[in-house]
Amino acid sequence: HFWWGSVFLVNLPAMLLLLVLGPLLLPESRKTASGRFDWPSVPLSLAAVLPVVYGLKEIPSEGWHPLYVVSVTVGLLFAALFVHRQRTVAAPLVPLTLLRRRGFTPAVVLTLVSAFGMLGSAIYTTQYIQSVLGKSPLSAALWSLLPSVLIGVAGPVTAALVARGADRGRVVAAGFAVSAAGYVLLALVGTDSLWLVLAGAGVLACGAVMVMSQLTDMAMGTAPAERAGTASSLLETATELGGALGMAFLGSVGAAVYRHGMPSDAPGPARETLGGALATAARLPGRTGEALLTSAREAFTNGMQAAAITGAVVLALAAIGAAVTLRRLGTEQTGMEQGDTERLDPDRADAGVLDAP
Repeated sequence: HFWWGSVFLVNLPAMLLLLVLGPLLLPESRKTASGRFDWPSVPLSLAAVLPVVYGLKEIPSEGWHPLYVVSVTVGLLFAALFVHRQRTVAAPLVPLTLLRRRGFTPAVVLTLVSAFGMLGSAIYTTQYIQSVLGKSPLSAALWSLLPSVLIGVAGPVTAALVARGADRGRVVAAGFAVSAAGYVLLALVGTDSLWLVLAGAGVLACGAVMVMSQLTDMAMGTAPAERAGTASSLLETATELGGALGMAFLGSVGAAVYRHGMPSDAPGPARETLGGALATAARLPGRTGEALLTSAREAFTNGMQAAAITGAVVLALAAIGAAVTLRRLGTEQTGMEQGDTERLDPDRADAGVLDAP
């Protein structure tokens, strides 16, 4: 009934409400000493990120074409220039002293990986329920809500474990392992596996809740109070970038497998996407359309399985990385709890070096 882009307008009322109520209800805080905003670093950061995302999106499906390799290389060069500027400018956009604080950089990187896994799966589960299983858009949306029940349980359970003294680093590692197990379930789906898809999505999301809640606490706790805004923005940027990379890379993996699995004589749009196959099949007579639909659904499921295996490997490696980089960090005194220490010894506090209790 509406233009497809209208779905993006649904958030506008909430955002307008936030713009009105935010200044009235949220406490204001200002830095006592702040330099000029580092405007040149903003386009420099975009020049670093966008070419890398583009290249990583295209390489899995199109191969190592020189254009995509050059794109990634250019992005990395701009990233090096960005880091150099942050080291030399008086008031950097991203203060590197914050990244040197123990535990902050691992938390940001692992946040990116968690978002990679979580959002990388979302592009498959919703399409699978609607286009492979044949559910209506409303029915698919309602079925997709079921994993949130598990998410509602994971949050309080994780908080209770940490409150009882569980090491946060181990909780994060366990969360990545749980998410990897969710991807393993998604790798086992067939063309008629509704409950398996819902279980896999739910388990994956539970692991993500375990990971993200603790990484946010660890990163914000590591940051000094005057850098809380910067720390929060870096975590948000890592989440958005990780999600974009997950959708781009895992989406391209699935797309490559889908195209390989489609019959060579299938119409062009049907070989490109499952949506194209559905639209094409609707215009074909009887059994011809049904045969195309069957091939497309099987090819999409195979692509989903390949993406899930890739995601499981990435998250399993992240679990190992979290166990190593966050070892014992979750039981040590960190950032916001160190206010008195920082005032007494600012040089040591800025480097993030504190004696264990």
